[in-house]
Amino acid sequence: MSGYRFHLHHVSLLVSDTRRALDFYCGVLDMEQTQRPDLPFPGAWLQIAEHQQIHLLELPSPDPVEGRPAHGGRDRHFALVVPDLEEIRRRLEMAGIPYSPSKSGRRALFCRDPDGNAIEFFEKGVVPGTERLFSEG
Repeated sequence: MSGYRFHLHHVSLLVSDTRRALDFYCGVLDMEQTQRPDLPFPGAWLQIAEHQQIHLLELPSPDPVEGRPAHGGRDRHFALVVPDLEEIRRRLEMAGIPYSPSKSGRRALFCRDPDGNAIEFFEKGVVPGTERLFSEG
């Protein structure tokens, strides 16, 4: 590994309808909307951890929603570590959102947001070093 270090600050996702995307990210996944500067297009920013955000950009997408791989792990995606994978599974099921388990066999699952953006969720401890996340103090 090089001596240069990085920390991921945000991921930007193209969405066709900000309100519908917020219903998913805030309503289903319980993420928190945060301040967004005045930009010349609709959108929203979500705070998911200290210094980590998801930016929803309501802009035309060059990517098709149809014809994508059924399993999000075989498509572009981003991964979120969660304290309890069963809670995510329960929330997705209650909202009627399809998901699939990781093909790697690890404790993870994939789903898509209303615009077809793929998301991976894996439980803390599945990847070495993540077991300390979400600890108090």
